[in-house]
Amino acid sequence: MKSSFAKRIGARKKQILKRLAVARENRFSRGISNPNPVLATNSVKYELADRTHAISYAGVSAMLKLAGHVGLTDAINHRVQLLKSHAPYHESDHVLAMVMNVLCNGTRLEHLERLRNDSTFLDAIGADSIPDPTTAGDFCRRFHQSDIDSLMQAINEARINVWRQQDDAFFDQALIDVDGVIVATTAECKEGMDISYKGSWGYHPLLVSLANTKEVLAIVNRSGSVHSAHNAAAYLDKAICTCIAGGFRRIRMRGDCKFSQTEYLDGWDALGVRFQFGYEARANLKEIADNLDASAWKKLTRALPKNKTNETRTKPTNVKRQIIRERNYVHLELLHEEVAEFEYQPNACEKTYRMVVVRKNVSKEQGDVRLIDEIRYFFYISNDMPSVSSEDIVFGCNDRCDQENLIAQLSGGVRSLCAPVDNLESNWAYMVITSIAWNLKSWSALLTPVVTGQEQEHQAEKKRLLTMEFKTFLSVFIHVPCQILRHARKTIHRLLNWTDYTSAFFRLCAVLNL
Repeated sequence: MKSSFAKRIGARKKQILKRLAVARENRFSRGISNPNPVLATNSVKYELADRTHAISYAGVSAMLKLAGHVGLTDAINHRVQLLKSHAPYHESDHVLAMVMNVLCNGTRLEHLERLRNDSTFLDAIGADSIPDPTTAGDFCRRFHQSDIDSLMQAINEARINVWRQQDDAFFDQALIDVDGVIVATTAECKEGMDISYKGSWGYHPLLVSLANTKEVLAIVNRSGSVHSAHNAAAYLDKAICTCIAGGFRRIRMRGDCKFSQTEYLDGWDALGVRFQFGYEARANLKEIADNLDASAWKKLTRALPKNKTNETRTKPTNVKRQIIRERNYVHLELLHEEVAEFEYQPNACEKTYRMVVVRKNVSKEQGDVRLIDEIRYFFYISNDMPSVSSEDIVFGCNDRCDQENLIAQLSGGVRSLCAPVDNLESNWAYMVITSIAWNLKSWSALLTPVVTGQEQEHQAEKKRLLTMEFKTFLSVFIHVPCQILRHARKTIHRLLNWTDYTSAFFRLCAVLNL
């Protein structure tokens, strides 16, 4: 980043901090009530600019350049061959247009039309036009499964290029999470839809992600009626190959009990891949747990949640608990947990693995009457070395629940997990294409450089970018107003506002040679 930019960013930050400090001082020193409201008291007049052109999506052009920088654009055009002629759009143009739509708050394919009709936006991205909504829908319908696999392979090529620019510690271990999610639809004519176990009609996509960076490794659209683990092993194998090609020294897979696919465990173990899967609480396992010696059990102590301490404080009245008592509902409350383990060989396996069991003692009340406590068992299967404690295996499996946050972001923020087109494969293509917007967020964080002498501050910025919600990322990195100035050989984006991440944005621009 240019030193002049750093000085101006610093000046902007000091200016706003000073303004807020003055406002705070006036508020407390005045000592009297303000007779007038604070908001919208200034005189306002609207005009239409003739020469100055601006957009509110300063970061979109940077994301397009990022896609080119990591080789995504070329990889898509090389691997995805759907168009007989390019008049004028290439496959990457169609894909990136839908990604831009997501980055510009578009929630439907129809929202591409507002970008097509914004001449300043087209100037900013250097295009005369972008595909219209009907063309985008037609492009999605051209995909077959082999084409979608090719698209995901192209994304993985770009992903590996990003990983290669990370430091050595990054490659210590890859944590691969897997889960299924229901995508409901009220439509009646979408091919491949079916009724799910939840009773809703729609699809049942499989999501494979990298917990280290929150990246989407694969999305697999499936009929709504299939089992959660349907076709999961094949795409977990592909994720393993991607992580090995990317240079990770160790690989660990995590999933709930639906993904403990015992017929594949021996093969993964032979590859040196570690796994931590939940396991169904079957009758024979409960019997083994009941017969374990008392000395095999030890108390399971969980760490305090973040920002929590052991300090006691006065608690407010538990309104929920009062209503449960008044209405004579059954109330369950966890008293304590214990953990043990034993060797276990599933029927489909030729060797034994560690079976970790958590015994939960749950108190049971109905109204004011104390009932008999319940004992509940939760099982986890793993091939971890003995040096990994049974507690760590339990905590590792529980940490996989963070993938639920990723699913929430893809559903509500990016809106990848939806079905706007007319059949299973076209909706699958749409899910994969729009998930690129989320991956670009992760890649932006990974490629933002750390300047010597400011390591701690810049590392904290990178971590926040990786973990922040998608809408927050859009507000601080993408939806920044900027003036568009066109010259003979370049287009200048002049940022008109400052955010806490402006410095990080310019450091990323320096990497992209912008």
